[in-house]
Amino acid sequence: MTNQENKPGLWTRDFSIITIGTVVSMFGNAMSGFAMSLMVLDISKSTLLYAVYIAMYTIPQLITPLFSGAVLDRYSRKRTIYTLDFLSAGLYLIMAGVLATGWFSFPVFAAYCFVLGTIESIYMVAYESFYPLLITEGNFQKAYSIASTLETTSAVMVPVSAFLYRKIGLAPLLAANAVCFFAAAVMETQIQAEEKYIEKQKSTELVGATRLQQTLADVREGFAYLRGEAGLLAVAVYFGVLAITGGVSAVVTLPYFKNTFANGEYIYMCVWGCALAGRAIGGGVHYKTVIPAEKRYSIALAIYIFNALSEGFYLFFPVPAMMTLCFLMGLGGVTTYTIRVSATQSYVPDEKKGRFNGAFNMISTVGALLGELLAGLWSQAIGERTILMIVMIACAASALLIIGRGREAVMQVYNRTQ
Repeated sequence: MTNQENKPGLWTRDFSIITIGTVVSMFGNAMSGFAMSLMVLDISKSTLLYAVYIAMYTIPQLITPLFSGAVLDRYSRKRTIYTLDFLSAGLYLIMAGVLATGWFSFPVFAAYCFVLGTIESIYMVAYESFYPLLITEGNFQKAYSIASTLETTSAVMVPVSAFLYRKIGLAPLLAANAVCFFAAAVMETQIQAEEKYIEKQKSTELVGATRLQQTLADVREGFAYLRGEAGLLAVAVYFGVLAITGGVSAVVTLPYFKNTFANGEYIYMCVWGCALAGRAIGGGVHYKTVIPAEKRYSIALAIYIFNALSEGFYLFFPVPAMMTLCFLMGLGGVTTYTIRVSATQSYVPDEKKGRFNGAFNMISTVGALLGELLAGLWSQAIGERTILMIVMIACAASALLIIGRGREAVMQVYNRTQ
């Protein structure tokens, strides 16, 4: 019998539970999240208040991941995950009951969104740091291809959300989301994986330190670890740049379609629907076909450059060519996602995953917000296509300068056997 035949399969009891729980909560959240945005716009009739609503959800994600990552490297990530899901279920149920009475206060709703944003930022660090512990050896690429496919297919709930919101209102959707979170939490309590990193971390505790002092020391140690890992640092810096360009793209793309085409929002959905189709198909391919370890770095770098240049110029092409390029970008995007996440999560030690994921999420959030701000300012003087072209050319150059020049260090992360 070969070594490959001796390796355990991916679909263990724990991995099946976390995947089913993710499906339930992800689809419920996607359905209610878009409906909440529609309700804010319908009630407030104000772009400013809509921006405040978005900001209240996003602000906690700037700092919270950094500290929650340090804390979660010493405490149970599993307990954190199901506790936050139970808490989310309660919050969505309460808000559903309040809205069902017809009462609404924007300040209260904004504060509610701030709490949800805080929970989400902590949950994502806990989930991203716990999920790799449930993946059996040799199955990281397959597992993250599943994660990417689920995230992509959850987007189908956006039009469903809009339809149901118009038919039945927001309160029933929030109640349904509460049921989804509760069901996911119950399933997550049944996960049996041992969190051995907790015991290992006890030997590094500072004698006589308070919890705050220990947390701050862990945050500093996390940054020291990242600085000492040239490959991880290059990936984090590049994805910070990528987040900035993503923020720019998010701001300028939809306005370009609406200002250029009749019914431009529908053309926008069709064009970017092709990218979702590409991601979904690519996820299925990566579940079946493993990328050879020695080729992951080269493939990732080539796609980074191709996707950046494609997104920089696709708005200059006819709609069919846009759709084709977006489909290819979707295929490439899911490929680089699978390579990057499976590589970094198998590379970073279990006891440091929280700090790494927290820092990575914070960098991505700050980058996206910076990109959105820059795009808003530049759009006063420069056309949308030109803005996107400039930042995406810079993104391609960054891939060459950061990932390309850091070839040896990044290869140690991307091309290692998982």
